[in-house]
Amino acid sequence: ALMNLTSKDTAKSARTVVITGVPDGLLHNDIMADILTIHFQMSKNNGGDVEEVVYPTRKKGVAFVTFEDQEGIYVLKKDEHRLEDKRLSRYYPLKVTRYCENVFSSVTSVLNMSIFKDQFVLEDLIQELKKKSTALSFGPLQSNGHISVQGSFPAIKLLRDFLLLKAKSLSEEDKKEESQSHQRPRRRLQQHRLTTKTSNSVHDADGEKQVVVLDTDTYHYMKYLFPRVFVVNGDVVVSDITDGDITTVYIENAGSRSDAGQVLRVKEKIENQSIKLHEVLRKEKIYFEEHTRDERRRYKLACKSLKPYYPSVLVIPYDTHIDIIGDAQEIFDFTKDVSSKVQSLLQRR
Repeated sequence: ALMNLTSKDTAKSARTVVITGVPDGLLHNDIMADILTIHFQMSKNNGGDVEEVVYPTRKKGVAFVTFEDQEGIYVLKKDEHRLEDKRLSRYYPLKVTRYCENVFSSVTSVLNMSIFKDQFVLEDLIQELKKKSTALSFGPLQSNGHISVQGSFPAIKLLRDFLLLKAKSLSEEDKKEESQSHQRPRRRLQQHRLTTKTSNSVHDADGEKQVVVLDTDTYHYMKYLFPRVFVVNGDVVVSDITDGDITTVYIENAGSRSDAGQVLRVKEKIENQSIKLHEVLRKEKIYFEEHTRDERRRYKLACKSLKPYYPSVLVIPYDTHIDIIGDAQEIFDFTKDVSSKVQSLLQRR
């Protein structure tokens, strides 16, 4: 395939904590960020050198604090955080929790650039990609034409779409040349057939098929909370294949009348929703300690009883753990309530 996608955690997430309870609207945002920086650098708060404070965020009263090294997250061990400063009229209690795992924080892709070697100097094409995709990190070009690329899922997707357009345009150029001359070199024809085959988002000749590659957790969340994205009329069929962290969604025209535009609109709707979710979704894991059937039952019962109060949280149970997917604040509150609920169930025994 043109790309092989795997998930990989970023080091920054391991050095970041989520702060809730930040007083909103009292001071200028820059001043509040400065107060937070001072608080989390103080030794009495188990703090450390702060690399960055993100405030405000999309959630009211929520900030993200990133430390220069992982020792800074010892702030999590302090029982109570009180935000105090002479610029505040009183102290404000803060909740501090570790920054939950981004559903798809970073992606490593392997690009097969050998399919372009007959038309481009690969080194020049790589330089063009680097200028176009400054948010991505590129590894060295291998002798077999493969190169690894790392970055966010949306940035990888944009690069992928750019390469697929290039492959498609080359294929169309070959068709034009082929119509003018039937004595084309056989090897080059085969090369472009390979291009079309390996480029898994290049639609067929009638434009009746499109492919979207999604993170599996994002896909599950979309199916759960935004099912209408996948609801189409009888002329369009949406199917999926899940392989670990990656789910490939196929959008095909099944009607008697071909409408490539309709298929493309469904594809764009799915892609746009996935990019929005990428910015806000986080994942927490609740691991089972005892690995017993009774323990799993207690946690599942707790999740089921609390779920109506958290409609935007997705709960996915497994044999060894439970995945909790949603925005950072909601999954923090949900996970905390689940732990309390499990403890109360144990006390009833």
